[in-house]
Order: sequence, then structure tokens, then C-alpha cells
Amino acid sequence: MLIDTHCHLNDPSAFPDAAAEIAAAKAKGVDRIIVVGVKPDEWAETVRLAESHEELFCILGWHPNYTADYSPDRLRELETLLQRPKALALGEIGLDYHWDYSPPEVQRRALLDQLGLAQKLEMPVVFHAREAYSDLLDVLEARPKRPYLLHCFAGSQQDAQRAAELGCYFGVDGPVTYKKAEDLRQILRRLPPDRLVVETDAPYLTPVPYRGKPNRPAYIPEIVAGLAAALGISPEECASVTTINAKRFFGSSL
Repeated sequence: MLIDTHCHLNDPSAFPDAAAEIAAAKAKGVDRIIVVGVKPDEWAETVRLAESHEELFCILGWHPNYTADYSPDRLRELETLLQRPKALALGEIGLDYHWDYSPPEVQRRALLDQLGLAQKLEMPVVFHAREAYSDLLDVLEARPKRPYLLHCFAGSQQDAQRAAELGCYFGVDGPVTYKKAEDLRQILRRLPPDRLVVETDAPYLTPVPYRGKPNRPAYIPEIVAGLAAALGISPEECASVTTINAKRFFGSSL
């Protein structure tokens, strides 16, 4: 069994027929797909979509790029939805200094409040970080350790080492297949294999040989093959290891 641990199947402009995407993924051995609700007006619909398909699960959180209108009052709704059986983690939350959609101080307030909610609910957390790994890791290192996953990891070797010392998991996406991504592959080789999971982030970050087209959960086997080549193991072993890791992080219900 393969698991796409992070995708945006709830985006109707990219995926007008979710059932067809699920069927295409299952034909490629992808039996579980985790859909991400990144802002308040997506949360309820993301849960509804997950509850409508056996193969789907979800994570919910307030992505830093959507926090310009952040209000802690909305976290009551998030808390309620996170207690539904198909909701596996809080995320993706974090910091993003690449875009200026939301002031850093607002992003940080939303991050800290949601970390507090995750601690209250005893839930794992999935993070988004872009040009902000050092500040994010500063925050996490000052808190009690929890199950953390760095979605689409793209940090430095130093960032990876700090995150590994926190026991973080690392999401591996289409870039592992890119010719110019040797630095990423070298970092992945140095990480504990039992902390790696695969994800598409579909419709973004499409792997080779489909690069230039919208990404799909059905392309997880290409990401597994790229990660396997980077680690020097077989695709079958890589599939087994990353699936076991995903179940350990997200829970046995997956």
C-alpha cells in the first residue's frame, strides 16, 4: 500500500472529479490519500470530502499565507473539526517569508496559537516552511517535543540536522526526481530512513516524467522511485518503509 500524505484534492479547479482521481491513484497502488484544508473556508468541506470516501483522510490548519485575517476565535471551529475521526493532524501551519501575504508577526501568532491547540488535542502537527526554517525550528526547540512533520522539506543540511534532533518527520515530494536537486538527495541520504514519508502536494511539484503537468496522487510511485534511487534501495523497500512511517506518524486508523 502507498500513501500520499499531502495533497489538495479538495481544490475543485484542479480536481473537478475527486472520485476519478481516487480511482486513478488506486490503480497505481495508492490506497490512502491525505487531503489538506489550509484555511477556514476550506476546513468543513475538506472534512466532508474525506468522510465521503473510504480512501481519504484529512489534516486541517491555518496556513501562514492565509493568516492576514487571522482571528483566534476561528480556532474553536478548527478544534471541533479536528475531533472528527477522519482528521489525523493539525496542519499545514508554519512560517513563510518568501511571500508577503501575511506579516511575520501575524504568522507567528497563528503558529503559536495552533501549536497550543495541537498540544491540547494531543495531535501531530504538519508544517509549512519557506525561507523560514531557522525561525520555525527556534520555536519548536523551545517547546515540549511532539510528533512533527516538515511538509515538502527544502531546508539546508543544518536545518535537517536540527529537525532530526527534534524527532521530526520529513515529507518528500516531486523535487526528489529533479535533475538539479542533488543537494536535496544528499540531505535525504543523511536523514533517518524511519522519518521519511512521501507526498505529492498535488496539483503542485509534479515529479519527472510528468513535470510541466498538474500533479496527481497517482504519481506517488514516481516519487517513491526517486527517493529509492536517492537512498540506494529498491522501490519496493522504499514503499514499505515510507508507508510504515506514515502510519506511525498519522496513526493506525490510516
